[in-house]
Amino acid sequence: MRTIIEPFRIKMTEPLKITSATDRKAALDAAHHNVFLLDAEDCCIDLLTDSGTGAMSTEQWAAMMLGDESYAGSRSWKRFEESVGGITGMEHIFPTHQGRAAEGILAACVLKPGDIVPNNSHFDTTRANIEYCGAVALNLPCPEAFDTQAEAPFKGNMDIGNLRACIAEHGAEKIPFGMMTVTNNTGGGQPVSMANLREVRAVLSEHGIPFVIDACRFAENAYFVRQREAGYSNRSLTDIAQEMFSLADGATMSCKKDGLANIGGFLVCRNDEWAERFRNLLILREGFPTYGGLAGRDLEAIAVGLKEALDYDYQVYRHATVEYMVDRLSEVGVPMVRPAGGHAVFLDVRQMLPEMNPLHYPGIGVVNALYLAGGVRAVELGTVMFGHFDADGNEQPSPLELVRLAFPRRVYTQSHFDYLIEVIEQVWKERGTIPGHRITQQPKMLRHFTCHFKPLND
Repeated sequence: MRTIIEPFRIKMTEPLKITSATDRKAALDAAHHNVFLLDAEDCCIDLLTDSGTGAMSTEQWAAMMLGDESYAGSRSWKRFEESVGGITGMEHIFPTHQGRAAEGILAACVLKPGDIVPNNSHFDTTRANIEYCGAVALNLPCPEAFDTQAEAPFKGNMDIGNLRACIAEHGAEKIPFGMMTVTNNTGGGQPVSMANLREVRAVLSEHGIPFVIDACRFAENAYFVRQREAGYSNRSLTDIAQEMFSLADGATMSCKKDGLANIGGFLVCRNDEWAERFRNLLILREGFPTYGGLAGRDLEAIAVGLKEALDYDYQVYRHATVEYMVDRLSEVGVPMVRPAGGHAVFLDVRQMLPEMNPLHYPGIGVVNALYLAGGVRAVELGTVMFGHFDADGNEQPSPLELVRLAFPRRVYTQSHFDYLIEVIEQVWKERGTIPGHRITQQPKMLRHFTCHFKPLND
């Protein structure tokens, strides 16, 4: 059957603003052609991110009413600690206001200038937090990750040979920890196999290097492992997640993804020395260690949401939605990252606009075209977000030019996705009219959030 049945009933609605093409052009002009700067009410289908944009369950809302807002040692903290500890198995648990706060504390406490952090692929804030400390965020994706059309089951894996070479070149003393992002968002929401995680663990352990997981989509990755990796088809997602965390010395988490909450995150570890450093900086930056910048009601929502994300039927529905989109768009030839990722459709802009110079930011052109065509807000994962400047100050393009349409959890129904398909098909048919862009204003770091663009044909 092609029809996707959402495993929930809708209990509350929020109106969508239907705008005209004239309205959208005016809004995009006012936002300096950067969709991050649009007002949310001017977006019909908002797929900018799946971070904190989901709908909470009745159980989560009910739990929020139990929120204990005590400053220290609240009942809500105890429930949060039990939920996080039960899944991760980590001794030291620190709530934070979101994932990038956890990354920032980890980086500030462990890294120094000149250090190297290997990863399958760092996402934007992870890289920025590492580079802010003067360290190098090194991406070591497996070879298949660069072939957007390869139907490999675990394109999020790390290249083990390159990891060994990295350690041999720089020395273990320059690598305070190695990292793995599950799933690999930068490379198209692609999963990491348990076998690869074990290999990374073994190589790092051989050299005494701690292993940290970026776990914001851990449940999504657990589902892929169950579906695609031998020996896991009869395992529960909770069992798989617990095994995954058992391989790590620590983890960062944005609970705005697979915590199914609108705010929050955590930092966990096994190392007592690390924990002491984290605790001290957490108090300075986030708050007392039993609330970490969150209200008690937020801790309650996360405690429930982490368990709901591991519900098999929920994951079946969510993945089926992505697969439905990819299958429908493939029928009309739209190039995308294959196979389907777990939380988003990733358009392959380099194949959509093969003649456009990557330094004219073709991903921004596609993102803006989607908004103008149907009020759809997506995000560029290409040279604006992941490009870099070489030693001579010359801008270098990203290895991949993608546009991500990230699906908020439990928010949109199949009719919304059918509309989305129509919008993408229109942009695909009219792709020859999409202009390149130049940057007119940009900050020093994480420029994609706030920089200003101008179309080259303007």
